[in-house]
Amino acid sequence: MSFTPGVHTLPDLPYPYDALEPYISRQIMELHHKKHHQTYVNALNSAEQAYAKALTPKERIALQAALKFNGGGHINHSLFWKNLAPSASVQKGNGGALKDGPLKQAIEQNFGSLENLIQQFNATTAGIQGSGWGWLGVNPTTKRLEITTTANQDPLLTHFPIIGVDIWEHAFYLQYLNVKVDYLKAIWSVINFEEAEARFVEATK
Repeated sequence: MSFTPGVHTLPDLPYPYDALEPYISRQIMELHHKKHHQTYVNALNSAEQAYAKALTPKERIALQAALKFNGGGHINHSLFWKNLAPSASVQKGNGGALKDGPLKQAIEQNFGSLENLIQQFNATTAGIQGSGWGWLGVNPTTKRLEITTTANQDPLLTHFPIIGVDIWEHAFYLQYLNVKVDYLKAIWSVINFEEAEARFVEATK
């Protein structure tokens, strides 16, 4: 069995590092993007190169954990950056602004209101033990929005991801210390609902 490794690269952010302030600081964004995401990219490339050179099934099996962790980290963070936008109320961007459309209709149908969604999402995500991700995703069978979580850097494979929130400490600790709930409340002011709606429309075709 042959395998050709890809050459993965760190994607550019679609906004400056300070564009999400005061909700997410420049310091966090720069460290999170330049250091943490870059580390996942580098390690994924290394793991894929090692996999391509592996001669036995045992050698390939030994690399699965590194491929899953670093591949998931790259996939999740690439989605996460697009998932965010400068705040509509502070930076005059579109972050936090859910406009009339199919996503708003689905949120109201499935959760009653955006406020109810946020409350349920934050409660579920705050309950993650250790590190992981909180997700709003489309169930591929029912086409309904559902809240779910993944551990560590596991990508969301059971649903089509609409909104993902990184709950690793490196995503919030420098600003919110150990108070995850404050970070989860704040991040909704910079959620890019236009990007989320585009994903929702694609997922429900």
